[in-house]
Amino acid sequence: MNIRIGCCGFPKGMKEYFSEFDIVELQSTFYQLPSIKTAERWLSLSPPDFEFTVKAWQGITHPAKSPTYKRFKGILKRAENYGYFKQTEEVMEAWKNTETTCRILKAKYVLFQCPASFKPTDENIENITLFFRKVRNPGFCFVWEPRGKEWTDEMVSEVCKKCDLIHGVDPFGRQPVTRETAYFRLHGSPPGKRMYYYDYTEKDLKKLLEWCEPFEQVYCFFNNMSMFENAHHFLEMVSKKDFEG
Repeated sequence: MNIRIGCCGFPKGMKEYFSEFDIVELQSTFYQLPSIKTAERWLSLSPPDFEFTVKAWQGITHPAKSPTYKRFKGILKRAENYGYFKQTEEVMEAWKNTETTCRILKAKYVLFQCPASFKPTDENIENITLFFRKVRNPGFCFVWEPRGKEWTDEMVSEVCKKCDLIHGVDPFGRQPVTRETAYFRLHGSPPGKRMYYYDYTEKDLKKLLEWCEPFEQVYCFFNNMSMFENAHHFLEMVSKKDFEG
């Protein structure tokens, strides 16, 4: 079992983060893709063996009415053509720009997080299937994190098989339907009173480690208020287990 542990975004300065972790899931790319110069600078600042994973720009997954666009500084022309993997020039351009960022950062794993409003309708399933059929590339591993109770395990499994996707989940909420590689995103609610505002306990992290063990490859990203401390604690726990055999 190979476990990679990090945070969703940089909770500390890059220099301090790079000294503690060897991987990060970039969050800022979801709201606003960086310029080529900025992406090149991020890569140059990182250690040689550091790994970036990228959260795909929201123009692919989220409609323009989504509140997440409040952090977008550009202008959306033909705004109705964005999101939900629609078969439009705008969505494909959004992927092309995301892909450019991924290539600069040498990122292999790309996360597509959908809003709960992306429901398992025939139209949405057709669009996501066609989208990944078009962008399929052996250089990337695509991770899909659907939201909403309407997406049953059976439905998610069918889409993942059709599209060759890894099921991204918060394991405290549900277990992945895909095997071999696990992509865990810890949103801080196992459960806490409010998502993101939870501090994982020793007991929580031991449970997380149990969920990791069946997989050959595991990516664990903490996305809560104590993400840096929790990720560091979990990293120590995993290192100790490896040392003890």
